[in-house]
Amino acid sequence: MTQRAPIFALVILLLFFLGWFLIELFAWQGIKTLTRDLSRPLQRGLRYTYLALSALAWIGLILGIFLAMNRSPQRMIWTGYILGYIVLINFPKILFAAFLMLEDIVRYIQKWTSSGDVPLASRRKFISQIGIMLAAVPFTAVLYGIIRGRYDYRIHRVELAFDDLPEAFDGLTVTQISDVHSGSFDSKEDVQRGLDMIQDLGSDMIVFTGDIVNEVSDEIKPWIPAFAALSAPLGKYSVLGNHDYGDSVRWASPFEKAANLQRLKDYHAQMGFQLLTNQHQTIQKGDSALNLVGVENWGKLPFPQKGDLDIATKDMADAQFQILLSHDPSHWEEKILPHGTTFHLTLSGHTHGAQLGVEVPGWKWSPVKYRYPQWAGLYQQGKEYLYVNRGFGFIGFPGRVGIWPEITQITLRRT
Repeated sequence: MTQRAPIFALVILLLFFLGWFLIELFAWQGIKTLTRDLSRPLQRGLRYTYLALSALAWIGLILGIFLAMNRSPQRMIWTGYILGYIVLINFPKILFAAFLMLEDIVRYIQKWTSSGDVPLASRRKFISQIGIMLAAVPFTAVLYGIIRGRYDYRIHRVELAFDDLPEAFDGLTVTQISDVHSGSFDSKEDVQRGLDMIQDLGSDMIVFTGDIVNEVSDEIKPWIPAFAALSAPLGKYSVLGNHDYGDSVRWASPFEKAANLQRLKDYHAQMGFQLLTNQHQTIQKGDSALNLVGVENWGKLPFPQKGDLDIATKDMADAQFQILLSHDPSHWEEKILPHGTTFHLTLSGHTHGAQLGVEVPGWKWSPVKYRYPQWAGLYQQGKEYLYVNRGFGFIGFPGRVGIWPEITQITLRRT
């Protein structure tokens, strides 16, 4: 198996470059067809511009690979800009080329099955015009996602009813945010607008379900006062996500990595969040109580598996109702549901909905669903619910297309 792995990787790489060569070839033929009847100077200008933009995307890809290998704490912003440009240029190109490929296949089938000649030049130009109009749709969507979509905060309101919710907590409101990724922020005004939306909800409790930074604890430092200004009568609580441990940074020593994590924990306290690291907190209202449990990150490998439900629930007060904060939704089916404790509501994040997808009433799709069966919104098994927040921030691709940044307000009712 070990000997076959490099060969398999090489084959995959060769297939990728072959596929991309075909995309570039068909897209270039389409551009040549579209500009064929233009004046010579305009024709050259448009073609050279297209080639320059394509070449810049390839240069960006190579530069992004070197930045990723460098593993420096500062690389995330630059790789984000590079990735944004690559997606902006190539996502529409893939659709354009695929449309032309499909037309060629149909045309050759018609040629083989019919006795007459199939007109080529005029039809090819017409198809190229349709293809470029279709490609303009994802180009516009990606451009909006980069310019405005990443800060286009949406409030999702969810109401859940339970027959064993203590009566004192009937109507309890919980605001959830997740995946802040503060190292990606570049607009103080937009972030503050999102935080104002959180505060304006006036929920009884605010919870944060992990990934406050991309890699390094000091990313959150400029934003501490803004997050500290959030308030809720029953408190603010948080857990760690996979990015918070700094595993993707090349640290000078294990001590430096541990110090980074400790600073991050201190920053949570400075922001007024009680960080639950495999711990629980009993929330009291009158003679009634519910347990708020928070675990460290637990995800399928290669993500950290530090969450421990047994430790988190040890000596837990005997309450009728449990809310669990766990960053990665894969934890729900793997460990939470089989656990002896009934966690009535689990709140997670992590997926971001891939920051790319489609959501219409009654239906949603994102490529991340093929990795995470529970990737956005509400899920239920028996008496236990999972809610997956789409994330407040962004990482990698510096935008959001169709899957907008989310602020969740959950209202609990007693049936």
